[in-house]
Amino acid sequence: MNQIQILVIGRHPEILQTVVRLVNNNPDWNATGCITDEEAINAFNKQPFALVLLGGGIEKESEDELCAHFKAANSGTKIVQHYGGGSGLLSAEIFAALG
Repeated sequence: MNQIQILVIGRHPEILQTVVRLVNNNPDWNATGCITDEEAINAFNKQPFALVLLGGGIEKESEDELCAHFKAANSGTKIVQHYGGGSGLLSAEIFAALG
């Protein structure tokens, strides 16, 4: 079975690294972490992501632009806000988004 590709965007490197590690604890998921909008858009354009996880610290303007780009490029991609919390909450958010 192919892994579900998840793009994780966050502004804080340590937190981003932790979230990517937590997502990758599920063998069915493969997370790619990006700090900047440019990195995120480039990664998104290179491969299909089923889910985009938006972490804390992303400015409203950036968030709006990223969401608009992702929806235009692939309307089937789910976009979820992740504001923190334990790994159980993170997994629940991902499972809920993926349906």
